[in-house]
Amino acid sequence: MGCTTSVVLLEGLRSILERNCTYVKGSVELGALEEEEEAQSLWGSHQWIPTTALVKPKIIEPLDYENVLLQRKTQIISDVLRDMLQFPTEDFQISTLRRQGRTLLSTVPETAEKEASSLFVQECIKTYKSDWHVVNYKYEEYSGDFRQLPHKVLRPEKLAAHVFEVDEDVEKDEDAASLGSQKGGVSKHGWLYKGNMNSAISVTMRSFKRRYFHLAQLGDGSYNLNFYKDENTSKEPKGTIFLDSCMGVVQNSKVRRFAFELKMQDKTTFLLAADSEAEMEEWISILNKILHSSFEQAMQEKRNGDLNDDEEHGKAELSSGSFQDNFQTARDIESRMRSEARLKLFTLDPDTQKLDFSGIEPDVRPFEEKFGKRVLVSCHNLSFNLQGCVTENEEGPTTNVEPFYVVLSLFDVQNSRKISADFRVDLNHPLVRQMTCGQGNGSNSEIIGDGPPEGLGLAPHYPTQGVFSVTCPHPEIFLVARIEKVLQGGITHCTEPYMKSSDSTKVAQKVLKNTKTACSRLGQYRMPFAWAARPVFKDASGTLEKNARFSALYRQDSSKLSDEDMFKLLTDFRKPEKMAKLPVLLGNLDVTIDNVAPDVPNCVTTSYIPVRNFEQNGSGSALLEVEEFVPCIAKCAQPFTIYKNHLYVYPKHLKYDGQKSFAKARNIAVCVEFKDSDEDEAQQLKCIYGRPGGPLFTKQAYAAVLHHQHNPEFYDEIKIELPTQLHEKHHLLFSFYHVSCDNNSKKKDVVETPVGSAWLPLLKDGGRVIMNEQQLPVAANLPAGYLSSQDGASKQSGSEIKWVDGGKPLFTLSTHLVSTVYTQDQHLHNFFQHCQNMDMSEQASEGELIKYLKSLHAMEGHVMVNFLPTILNQLFCILTRATHEDVAINVTRVMVHVVAQCHEEGLEHYLRSFVKFVFKPEPYSSICLRTVHEELAKAMTAILKPSTDFLTSNKLLKHSWYFFEALVKSMAYYLTESGKVKLSRNQRFSASFYHAVETLVNMLMPHITQKYKDNLDASRNANHSLALFIKHCFTFMDRGFVFKQINNYMNCFVPGDPKTLFEFKFEFLRVVCNHEHYIPLNLPMPFGKGRIQRFQDLQLDYSLTDDFCRNHFLVGLLLREVGGALQEPRDIRQIAVQVLKGLMIKHTFDDRYAAKSHQARLATLYLPLFGLLQENVYRLDIKDSAPLSNHNNMREDSLVPNSMVTPQKPGSCIENALHKDVFGVISGTASPHSSTPNVSSVHHADSRGSLASTDSANSLLDKSSDKTNSLEKRSHRHSLTSQLQHIERFPRRHSVNVPPLHLDPEECAPPLNRTTKRVTMDFSLLTVPLPDLLLDRDSEIQKAAADSGPDGGHGENGPVQVLSVTLGGSPSAHYKPFI
Repeated sequence: MGCTTSVVLLEGLRSILERNCTYVKGSVELGALEEEEEAQSLWGSHQWIPTTALVKPKIIEPLDYENVLLQRKTQIISDVLRDMLQFPTEDFQISTLRRQGRTLLSTVPETAEKEASSLFVQECIKTYKSDWHVVNYKYEEYSGDFRQLPHKVLRPEKLAAHVFEVDEDVEKDEDAASLGSQKGGVSKHGWLYKGNMNSAISVTMRSFKRRYFHLAQLGDGSYNLNFYKDENTSKEPKGTIFLDSCMGVVQNSKVRRFAFELKMQDKTTFLLAADSEAEMEEWISILNKILHSSFEQAMQEKRNGDLNDDEEHGKAELSSGSFQDNFQTARDIESRMRSEARLKLFTLDPDTQKLDFSGIEPDVRPFEEKFGKRVLVSCHNLSFNLQGCVTENEEGPTTNVEPFYVVLSLFDVQNSRKISADFRVDLNHPLVRQMTCGQGNGSNSEIIGDGPPEGLGLAPHYPTQGVFSVTCPHPEIFLVARIEKVLQGGITHCTEPYMKSSDSTKVAQKVLKNTKTACSRLGQYRMPFAWAARPVFKDASGTLEKNARFSALYRQDSSKLSDEDMFKLLTDFRKPEKMAKLPVLLGNLDVTIDNVAPDVPNCVTTSYIPVRNFEQNGSGSALLEVEEFVPCIAKCAQPFTIYKNHLYVYPKHLKYDGQKSFAKARNIAVCVEFKDSDEDEAQQLKCIYGRPGGPLFTKQAYAAVLHHQHNPEFYDEIKIELPTQLHEKHHLLFSFYHVSCDNNSKKKDVVETPVGSAWLPLLKDGGRVIMNEQQLPVAANLPAGYLSSQDGASKQSGSEIKWVDGGKPLFTLSTHLVSTVYTQDQHLHNFFQHCQNMDMSEQASEGELIKYLKSLHAMEGHVMVNFLPTILNQLFCILTRATHEDVAINVTRVMVHVVAQCHEEGLEHYLRSFVKFVFKPEPYSSICLRTVHEELAKAMTAILKPSTDFLTSNKLLKHSWYFFEALVKSMAYYLTESGKVKLSRNQRFSASFYHAVETLVNMLMPHITQKYKDNLDASRNANHSLALFIKHCFTFMDRGFVFKQINNYMNCFVPGDPKTLFEFKFEFLRVVCNHEHYIPLNLPMPFGKGRIQRFQDLQLDYSLTDDFCRNHFLVGLLLREVGGALQEPRDIRQIAVQVLKGLMIKHTFDDRYAAKSHQARLATLYLPLFGLLQENVYRLDIKDSAPLSNHNNMREDSLVPNSMVTPQKPGSCIENALHKDVFGVISGTASPHSSTPNVSSVHHADSRGSLASTDSANSLLDKSSDKTNSLEKRSHRHSLTSQLQHIERFPRRHSVNVPPLHLDPEECAPPLNRTTKRVTMDFSLLTVPLPDLLLDRDSEIQKAAADSGPDGGHGENGPVQVLSVTLGGSPSAHYKPFI
């Protein structure tokens, strides 16, 4: 559609709207000149007020969508564009995605489900084994704004140069060389000899004249060969050879050497000659290349034209097609090239390139195991200065003379926490390891257990690389290495040889001899020896301190073994003066740290399960992940995704200095066992993780022994794999032994002498696992049934136990539970236990359940996050099984609390992952008659009632997205699993659910539209979430019902609302109108009876009437609201226009509607927009595009003082009538070149002329309208002196050519001249009133216009300006994305 036609249609549509549409608010015609002058003065003083009152628009009930589809089924099916009228089948589907863990094997033991009897353990296991349950929307990628479309909107790197006649200077020739280079064409220049082409006689050597030739490309792609007397090509050429008429270039040496001739179509020739053969061949080659490319282009255009003609006209019009083939002139080819290179209108819009993520929903990913900063610790070597050969024949290598064992762990000095488990490393030479192999007593044989249980991965034999994880890195985290050796005696005595550097050979032999003796007797016992440390991080961002090395090896102090003592030492670590006082051993520990690659191979988990990329034969060099003890705070927590059930036991202290039960109790060893019974013959469970080089699991573990200590301290860590289901008999048994270290005794003493026992049951308080520091009494004997006396001396009745030191708590220990199936939180434990009791017996009432539900509000934050999927699944389960409304309300209250806590900690992405991938409502059956969506909707309504707790109500509003998404997913599963998705829309859900949804929407309205000042964020979030819910309802529910909910909600907003409410309203409309099937929802089809032929029927379809708004509900509602917003202040107008423009951009780049026929049908939905724009044209910004230096610093949104503006009258330019064929041109149903005489004169404007045609305007004038003409003449007396604020880039503007044009049908239009003024219209800033008349303030131009008189088209009434709008960089773009 040409630019002139667009303007004329704008005027005509406006006239129609004023006659037929009661909604559109416009300026009322002033009947007298005094009223007109009063309006002008108001406009000029910036105090213009609309003459229409701000009244609430008329309520228009939407159509019954489902009923209309049935009634017009035949019309829809017979429509060639039926895909724009129907929802696609199978618009959504539910699918199950297999859970992809990071391990090769499942983390859940094979027998776990059978063993589990606790409801909480069962639900946790179910969570870790279940697959992902997802609702897939087939066209979801089209449900956002235009930035989310699958085909991205890319801005072209280089725009085509458009040249307009109005901009060309006829007195100055364009630089052909520059234009050629812009077009990427061929450029050639140089001296040649030109023959005398005008001579009638034969050409001779003397007839050649030396000229400078310049080959240049024109704007249409053709080439000219210009020649000059000198090399100055900027002046007028002496002559030109038009190469588009050239047939060929051949060599001709008959007349002159190095000559060639150009053969033209008129059988004439041009003879040229070069100075050398090479130069001649170069010119011939370039000219032939140009001719060949031009010929190929012309032939391709001809073939394309033939193909298009065949498709459009058929075989019956071959004769006319052949005529058109012969009509392929250079201008036709140029026009076609320009049309193909034309960009879509909004490609140049700055919003299409702006990175705006505000309206984009967050990306949701399934739950996955996450780690903090991962650090690879590689242990290379531990060597002391005391070295020797350990073999008897002394033929082996030189190594350490005794075995040493390294224990690595991370210490957080800043928070005084040990933040990792122990990583045990054996760096001994194989010959040194043999000193302890096969030696020892019967107790050692218990340690050498069987292999790992079936189903677990293989443990690395001697791991040297560990992967540590740190959630909160900072410089005060240290890697601490504790070095142990085989028990021999006191620490001071054993370290003395390593602190001297003299005569090491003899000392080494002596130490080796003592070591062999000790290893043969005490090989299984360890003793503390030394320690070292090094920092891990440079800063809090996790940068590794790779260059740091381990400190000197400090001797371990027997009185400073605890973790508390280690923190004190590390506090002084950076103080050299204090560290220099510590005794140092002569040796070196070589350990490096590095970053961990995401896909590091040969890695096993803390449960020794191989991770993906694990090589079966690589167990010897495998990397072992070390457990991180994550801080117990919510922000550091994450939902558990794998099965893990570890217990870490830490013996700390034994106070035996006052005991009288045993004669010898000095070298005390602690043996830890895990048992499931206290009977005499009960065996230890093989579930304690072993040491390097041994089996994966053992039955016993020993702590390091201190020599000659009655009150020993311990720092050892014992790691236990707990059974899936714990019961009351499961307990830890601690056995204390006096270890004999005397090797000089003539009589062989027993190595171990029992000196007491202690035990700790794991469960208490109804099944909770104990996890804190404990002080236990020690018993001298261990009778059967000892667990019944677990409270020590307080229970003496009938006990056979003999307590050491009167039953005082002598033994101190602590435990640390790292389990994903057991919880330490009392409230969570009690809740699941009560739920299990309700399933097992009817005695547990729902009244008690409410009490336990309320107690969940006191649940610890990190526990809530860790077990988030399990907790929410259980709450949804109770929601559908509860028989009392109070239970459902309290369940929803707990959900509100959980959701709010997650948002406060910044963990809402876990909630989104749960709803999308984990949540799966229970199948609808005869047993479960209630559905999640209906019960949740009722509970939300009850919480939102004014009489309820306003804090919970505000939290529900603020985080309502979670509940609405759960509603939507429940609806999808209900329809699919019940088979009701195959039914008609109005039969899918019960009437009670429709009522619940309607009640919920009505309950939300006052919270959003009336109470937004009290809680703005909550109201804004609720508005957005409600819009998303309504949008999803179109996919599942009766669409007519959804239309009614939208209508009811929009009726809560009235004209004159605060800006916040306008933001709410248009955000709601933006989200809803971004539905992937927005076009079918609007039914872009005619609703008249029979074929539309009468003009009155066209008004119904192309005017913003009640019928239009009812039949095309969403687009009608949007246009009505935009029209209302245009009467509001500037910032509100910008909001409305931005929403409308964003929707149009989306239509433009939606590949489903890319065809011209689709775009034409789309245009029929937005034709009332022409009237709205025309009605509010006085509120458009007008900016002069010519640079004015004295206005560059002015604000864009300010008007020039003292500028006078004349308000435009409705219908003042053309009469209030349009021919029916003009509407056909808009909608694509009729050709613009029809047989109607009045329309045939409407011509398309090409790139060389964008002025309005006189005939096209005259065809729409009613010559008998005297009143209109009289008003028109008065308005012509007023003029506007327009000034420029400052210049913007082209893509932000739309060009407007304003030529003087006379509309008197008796006179002809003036030709294009230099009085035409170029201005720009910024459609995104609808602020400044647009005047009737635009005159250049340049006095010379005004004088030239006045002197033109009747011939110039002014007459006595002054010039009349018709705006010819040029959009998208070319006048012929003509609203291409819309039509």
